[in-house]
Amino acid sequence: MEALGSFLPFIAIFAVMYFFMIAPQMKRSKQEKKFASELTRGTRVITKSGMHGKVVELNDKDNSCVIETLAGKIKFDRSAISMEMSNKLNAPAVVK
Repeated sequence: MEALGSFLPFIAIFAVMYFFMIAPQMKRSKQEKKFASELTRGTRVITKSGMHGKVVELNDKDNSCVIETLAGKIKFDRSAISMEMSNKLNAPAVVK
């Protein structure tokens, strides 16, 4: 019984770490993968590096997309597109 009592704090620390760190990160990762797979042509996006543009071509073979910017067309990996910033960009404007 003492062995269980000595391991109980470690089990509690792991449980707290799982629920506050690991589980939310896995949920966010799934949301980002879903966002990247549901991209469509014409969607306005912002990359993680801050480049603004519009999706003009999607390639499922290498999981990339071509984004049209004011400077021209640039090919990016879908994982380089920021889900948070793109959702804010495409959100309807709030009128006060």
